[in-house]
Amino acid sequence: MYTIEMAYAHMRQLQELANRSRAHQPAAALRVDKTRKPLGGAKKR
Repeated sequence: MYTIEMAYAHMRQLQELANRSRAHQPAAALRVDKTRKPLGGAKKR
């Protein structure tokens, strides 16, 4: 039986793994920031 608690624990594991891999790739994080900035500026008038 697959419970909500099991799903939540699995989600937390995936989140920690994503955070760890993001910490080891600063260049990738900078690229994401550069691509997001124009979207934020385009919404303002």
